[in-house]
Amino acid sequence: MTESWVNSAERIGRDLHVDLSGGGSRRAALLHALREAVRSGRLAPGTRLPPYRSLAADLGLARNTVADAYAELVAEGWLTARQGSGTRVAERAAPPPRVRVPKRAPVAPEPPAHNLVQGQPDAGSFPRAAWLAAARRALTAAPNEAFGPGDPRGRVELRRALTAYLARSRGVRADPERIVVCSGFAHALRLLFGTGGGGVLRGPLAVEAYGLGFHRSLLATAKVRTVPLPLDEHGARVEELADAPVPVRAVLLTPAHQFPTGGPLHPSRRAAVVDWARARSGIVLEDDYDGEFRYDREPVGALQGLDPERVVHIGSVSKSLSPAVRLGWMVLPEHLVDAVVTAKGEREAWVSVPDQLTLADLIESGHYDRHVRRMRQRYRRRRDQLVAVLAERAPHVTVTGIAAGLHAVLRLPPGTEASAVKAAAWHGVGLEGLAAYRHPEARAPAPDGLVVGYATPAEHAYTAALDALCRALPPPP
Repeated sequence: MTESWVNSAERIGRDLHVDLSGGGSRRAALLHALREAVRSGRLAPGTRLPPYRSLAADLGLARNTVADAYAELVAEGWLTARQGSGTRVAERAAPPPRVRVPKRAPVAPEPPAHNLVQGQPDAGSFPRAAWLAAARRALTAAPNEAFGPGDPRGRVELRRALTAYLARSRGVRADPERIVVCSGFAHALRLLFGTGGGGVLRGPLAVEAYGLGFHRSLLATAKVRTVPLPLDEHGARVEELADAPVPVRAVLLTPAHQFPTGGPLHPSRRAAVVDWARARSGIVLEDDYDGEFRYDREPVGALQGLDPERVVHIGSVSKSLSPAVRLGWMVLPEHLVDAVVTAKGEREAWVSVPDQLTLADLIESGHYDRHVRRMRQRYRRRRDQLVAVLAERAPHVTVTGIAAGLHAVLRLPPGTEASAVKAAAWHGVGLEGLAAYRHPEARAPAPDGLVVGYATPAEHAYTAALDALCRALPPPP
């Protein structure tokens, strides 16, 4: 070691400005200070550090403390130590320049100030206390095998509870062996039609001329062609099934409350579509999407009750509880059960067992019925308020489809739908026009209208939402 090197290293030791005031031991404080000096560039690569004895004397530390710190920093790669060269800051490649990454676009647009989009229940009304109590009871009583690989049909406790509930509330004829639990209506369609045309059922599939575009897209992905059936005041014109442009052996209907135009399927057409299915060995898919919410008339029983071997009854809790609870069911004809179970697979990968057990307890304890009754009263009041406000401020707008469900259709003067949707967005109102639900191959004239969901806004925000809606409506013709 030369005298010049020693003198240089000692000067570096005096100029290190090592701050040992941090918390922890003196050794830990020294390690942190030296790392920061290297990281910040105050000690450049190749810089020789003073001997540990000199640095210990400058800092008032024990020699072993500094020697151990040097050794640890050498082991970590911060420093190098070679015989005859002393201890130096390790040579490192210069870090790459920071690249400013542009902010990612938001996944979804900002929600509207007033959400009147259909199909969404009041999220604030979810029965948290009842659900929590049901979960505690269900998990306490559940057998150990419930937490192992499950039956692809779903937990038997839930299938038994659904059998009794659907029989008394919807007139469904079923037994637990014919119920398959799924995560909702879309999952049911995927199980029935598969992907790429390899499902339990095959297309083409007749559908109502107005319905959810998401369902049509899902079926298109499964290579299932959908054939629109015209609608009138009595629902889908099922008599046209026999004259469809392509032969069909399955039809998807919303017979209790046509979505989104409203109104039940006429009794004569209910009987006619079942007769058609019997004659063609066909299948009717019954989407009972809001079967619990009826206001001005007696509940319309499920179509499945007319012929359980020709109708697949599909329901869920997305409207009655929350779309966040991914729970639904299919009540299947006996000859489809094994095929659907096989399509679902041996491992339950869609619906959590604790949620199934909780819903079963909620139904059997009566809390589910009480929640539905409470929400039926609340939604009816909201519907009545919507009708009253429109009658006062926009009497030229006709409100239809209001005897049931969670939405209404506002019939508008011809040619005003597009401008009304734009005006609603300008006023901060989220909703959709009827055109958004129309099948692209539908032949009948397209009426103008808005689909207004009255269940979503919080109680305190509903009046303001209706006020904004009225400001967006077109003036009288």
